[in-house]
Amino acid sequence: MKHLIKYPILFIIGGVSYLFIEILWRGYSHITMFILGGLCFILIGLINEHYFTSKISLLIQQTISCLIITILELIFGLILNVWLGLDIWNYSNLEFNFMGQICLTYSILWFFLSLPAIIFDDYLRYWLFGEEKSHYKFI
Repeated sequence: MKHLIKYPILFIIGGVSYLFIEILWRGYSHITMFILGGLCFILIGLINEHYFTSKISLLIQQTISCLIITILELIFGLILNVWLGLDIWNYSNLEFNFMGQICLTYSILWFFLSLPAIIFDDYLRYWLFGEEKSHYKFI
């Protein structure tokens, strides 16, 4: 039973967390960011759960997480902002942006924010679902 509810619970926690971070950062958010945040949180958690045979360093996990978030932000941005015209965000005024949807500045921010997300996911899996407690290697 725990396995059936694990991913919906992690999705909700990730989505709500992302909304709160965005509200703290820029003062508002959009409901679609709940979906983006939940999806990012699930994928970040899966990096060291299933897709690698040995535990990888936090720096590698952060790098992969940064890429996942940036790619999903581009996909969501192209759909929500460009195709649907919702104008939820626009990075056009920032250097090294691509179509105003992603930029180097925020990719670097995602790298650093992914560390607490990785640790938070691991502890939630330990506390809520009885999974093995994570042990980290930094490099």
